[in-house]
Amino acid sequence: MKHTLYILALLFALSIPAAGQKNYSTKNKKAIKLYEQANLLLRDRMFTDAIGKLKQAVEKDNNFIEAHLRLAFSYELLRNIDAQQYHLEQVVRIAPKSQKYKNVYYSLGKVYFNRGQYEKAREMTDILDTLGVASNSRIKPGVELLKENIAFAIENIRHPLEIDPKPMPDIINSFQLQYFPVLTADEKTIIYTARNGTTYRDDENIVISIKDDNGNWQAPFSISSKINSEFNEGTCSISADGRILIFTSCEGRKTVGGCDLYITYKSGDEWTIPQNLGRSVNSRSWDSQPALSADGRTLYFISDRGGGYGKRDIWMSRKDANGNWTPAINLGPAINTREDEVSPFIHVNGTTLFFASKGYPGFGGFDLYKSELVNSAWTKPENLGYPINTAEDQVSLFVSTNGKNGYYSYEVKGDGRNDRSLLYTFSFPEDIEISNKTIYLTGFVYDFETKKPLEAKIEVYNLASEEDTPLTIFSSDPVTGKYFSILPENKRIALYVEREGYLFESRSFEVEENNSNSIRQDFYLKTMKAGNTVRLNNIFFEFDSDRLTDESKTELNKVVRFLNSNPDIKITISGHTDDVGSTEYNQRLSEKRAKAVYDFLINHGIEPEKLTYKGYGESKPLVSNTDEKSRQMNRRIEFSIDR
Repeated sequence: MKHTLYILALLFALSIPAAGQKNYSTKNKKAIKLYEQANLLLRDRMFTDAIGKLKQAVEKDNNFIEAHLRLAFSYELLRNIDAQQYHLEQVVRIAPKSQKYKNVYYSLGKVYFNRGQYEKAREMTDILDTLGVASNSRIKPGVELLKENIAFAIENIRHPLEIDPKPMPDIINSFQLQYFPVLTADEKTIIYTARNGTTYRDDENIVISIKDDNGNWQAPFSISSKINSEFNEGTCSISADGRILIFTSCEGRKTVGGCDLYITYKSGDEWTIPQNLGRSVNSRSWDSQPALSADGRTLYFISDRGGGYGKRDIWMSRKDANGNWTPAINLGPAINTREDEVSPFIHVNGTTLFFASKGYPGFGGFDLYKSELVNSAWTKPENLGYPINTAEDQVSLFVSTNGKNGYYSYEVKGDGRNDRSLLYTFSFPEDIEISNKTIYLTGFVYDFETKKPLEAKIEVYNLASEEDTPLTIFSSDPVTGKYFSILPENKRIALYVEREGYLFESRSFEVEENNSNSIRQDFYLKTMKAGNTVRLNNIFFEFDSDRLTDESKTELNKVVRFLNSNPDIKITISGHTDDVGSTEYNQRLSEKRAKAVYDFLINHGIEPEKLTYKGYGESKPLVSNTDEKSRQMNRRIEFSIDR
């Protein structure tokens, strides 16, 4: 449909004159007759035949300006830039600096610009300046944007970035076409779209490759027979843990519109049957190119639906507390322009958005841009610079968790069927700052007694935040018990693992700045049977006091919710200290601290008959009090199940 509208708009722009018009630049009657026959063929969209007539016309008279113009615009329609440029240059040769044909300088300037011939493009706009463009001219905005882009490109090429791009190994680039790569956060799994031909009907599938223990990529294979079909499966995005996949499909499945987004989940080594994301995300228009946040709870994608700011815009949907996707919203004019925005990618930090656009100053065609989410608003998009961007289209990018590696697809032009698209990797420039670089958290969840893997819900909180809402929520794999998540730097993190029928477990730790290593935390959950005890690791007191700190509220509220969800249980809260100070003092302090927790729970609606508290002082150490680290382990609050 869009291609048809483009054709109609172009034919309208050509303003095909009626047969018999006499004010041609040629007197050659045979050339005129051929030209007018071509006009009729163009009206019937018989472009190949029309071009044949026009070529015969210029053979009769090579100075026939109207025939050259019609050929130039016809070749533009057919994306034959070489031929378009040639015929525009012929008009300039025949009628140099002509007021009547001054728009040709604009068209030729765009061609030179899009081919990376920036100085020649500037020559065209300089001539256009001398000829003048009226303020109400339809090309005035385009001319100004072209001049801005030319100046931007010339200046930025003088300061190239060092990226050292290299094709990925042949085993990855084993298809005719491969594009839109995405990787898991540990860069050990790559997923991309591949096909063995260059036409739409050549089957497009999602394939996966995994690194072996020596760091070598293995042969790619179909991601799943449940995902790939006899029809095309397109661009995809995966959560950081590699367990949530969203991809594009346009036929062969139940759809809302022409192309829709589908979601599938990985359990062990198997993927679930894909489900349409529904009308909150998909529309009756074209919806594609998903970009999933690291935790799998925020989705960015491209749509040409109504209500946007241009042709194709970036939209967003979030998963609510009940696991439902909220109605998609447009990212707004801070990101979207009146031109096309495509191929979004959200970095694992959740705040750096990369995307391609034709609507900002650039080097020609689609360029890649970066924007940061600061105080809930997107910053002005920043061009990634040369040579990440060139005069050719750049429309896919993936940046690694540590911000050091970039991955993209590069088109190698051949003769139609021999076109290739290869996956490349490059060193992501340090000059391009990525805020809030991240590290990843991983581990396993087991049953304490049986040691069998468990599926459990895991919540991550920022203890310094006043809001009692998790930074992210995810789950461990139901088959292996493994989990994987991303942590923002410079945060004091509280981690909660819970499963119905079990006591929750908590941890806390500092995520150090510039820490590039992963953090591993394994959990062994205890069932809620009488006598089982759990340590409350995120309850903190002021020094030498029973006064709870603000950072304790997250854990205390978690205990409140736990007791409300399990109304039949009773618990005993116990306080413990290290051996610093007298035995009598430590006994009193432990009792006061246990009572402080008891009082908080009572004040937040827990019935007193469900609670008991007791202090044990220094009498039940977990480890010997040999140093500060061991003493810190012994200073604790626990609760145990009474029945």
